[in-house]
Amino acid sequence: MRRLKKSGRVGRARRDVSTEQKILDAAHAVFVRRGTAGARMQEIAADAGVNQALLHYYFRSKEHLARAAFERAAMQLMPAAIRIIASGAALEDKVTRIVDLYLTQLTHAPYLPGYIISELTHHPERVRQLIATLSGLAPEDIGSRVFGALNAQIDERVTAGTMRPIAPQTFMVNLMSLCVFPFAAAPMFKAVIGMDDEAFARFIEQRRRELPAFFLKALRP
Repeated sequence: MRRLKKSGRVGRARRDVSTEQKILDAAHAVFVRRGTAGARMQEIAADAGVNQALLHYYFRSKEHLARAAFERAAMQLMPAAIRIIASGAALEDKVTRIVDLYLTQLTHAPYLPGYIISELTHHPERVRQLIATLSGLAPEDIGSRVFGALNAQIDERVTAGTMRPIAPQTFMVNLMSLCVFPFAAAPMFKAVIGMDDEAFARFIEQRRRELPAFFLKALRP
């Protein structure tokens, strides 16, 4: 790409931090809505109100922009969920907070589950990239820290006879699935059950109230 003088258009953009943010905002919306394969740089540039030369100036390629968009999307859920699970809060409180976190975030970004699942299926290397960016740790290291705290709480309940044995990994997968699947399968639910957007929103709010107790009751001996 031809090098522009500092006094030129790109030179001014170097000092305009809002330009990069506008591009990332637009990329996030387009990638989440269309996925990496369906996203077009032209559409991202149009949504951001910039030309395609600036996209390449800030992010060099579609792949770099796709990675940045994926990290931003995953960060809407992962850091907060990790903090909750690794905290010293009571198990019931953790379940309630995780349910509320996921249902709130996914209500605002219903395309997120499908996008993240698709990205991880087609770009599995992004898991390690993402976790390294968030924590500086390898996936196996952060997993042992998070599941170690959860496992201690589960073991305490099992020993007391108030919970049946369950691996902490299974605990988390079950809980996350119950939160995420309705959004991932929303088009099917709406078509088969006959829900419109308002009915689906009411369904999610009912689920927010009922899911923690349902999940915990299923773990009783």
